[in-house]
Amino acid sequence: MNKNKTFCEECRRDVEYSIETILMKGKLKGEEYEYAGKRVVCTECGSEVYVADIEDENLKALYDTYRQKNGIISLEKILEIPPKYNIGKRPLSLLLGWGEMTFSRYCDGDMPVKQYSDILQKIYDDPAYYKALLEENKDNLKSLQAYEKSKRKIQELLGEENNTGSKLDLIIQYLQYRCQDITPLALQKALYYAQGFYYAFEGRFLFNEDCEAWVHGPVYRNVYNRYSSYRFDPIESVEDFDESMFITSEKAILDSIIKNFCCYSGKTLEGFTHLEKPWLHTRDGLPVDAHSDRIISKELIGEYFVAVKEKFCMLTPGDIAGYSKAIFEQIN
Repeated sequence: MNKNKTFCEECRRDVEYSIETILMKGKLKGEEYEYAGKRVVCTECGSEVYVADIEDENLKALYDTYRQKNGIISLEKILEIPPKYNIGKRPLSLLLGWGEMTFSRYCDGDMPVKQYSDILQKIYDDPAYYKALLEENKDNLKSLQAYEKSKRKIQELLGEENNTGSKLDLIIQYLQYRCQDITPLALQKALYYAQGFYYAFEGRFLFNEDCEAWVHGPVYRNVYNRYSSYRFDPIESVEDFDESMFITSEKAILDSIIKNFCCYSGKTLEGFTHLEKPWLHTRDGLPVDAHSDRIISKELIGEYFVAVKEKFCMLTPGDIAGYSKAIFEQIN
């Protein structure tokens, strides 16, 4: 028996009260349910008194009973889903094709309909089912970062090797996050320079995708298709990004590319690439304005940027500045 104080309408003052567990009845959605609730009484006059927290507990007990009787997932399990899969409430709603605030309402205590409850229960019980949903509906998410974070978590839960194969997407998002007005053309060239200089410093490539020697310089075809609707306009920026997704060496190269190349327009960067061996060699023999899908080999890119690093005596990624300034002077 707990001793506390609350206002008693009979005694007209604050009094101590006691709490008794009793069988209660309540109606919900037109049906009556019995549940174990708590009754609060004044210790002086024996009248029932009101305590807000106890009333909330009783209401929750009624809802829990309803959930159990009707096969509705518990609130506790609903609240466990976002941290379990490392995904926010709104992104999860979008992933499932629901209204943006639907899952948030469920977390606040709203009762899901049976159809939605069954989906949430299956997500809670079966990480493999959630993984399939994540892959199938990832285009519903507004952020590639949300997809990547959740995918890494599900791989951890399933004991899979963390091999997302989408480092390029992460780099694109980071460039959108750091560069507020990057155009599709500038984005293509930033990716190319990040790939080349990362190999020069680390001896391996930053991502797997190949670029092609188009008229306007190196182009990653899938990236072009994704952002072609922007034409010459800046791509929408990203408001938030988890920089821990990159290891120190990756972030150092990307930050240097942003500082030393993304300060120029896409057209200027196109001019840079037109002076460099990888693009020139790959387009050898083609007319200036000829369309081409010739791939600029990674080996050629690696060899060129290793030579650049040696020529400009680069010791750290910050030394890339010397090359960007030198090549800018060549086109002006």
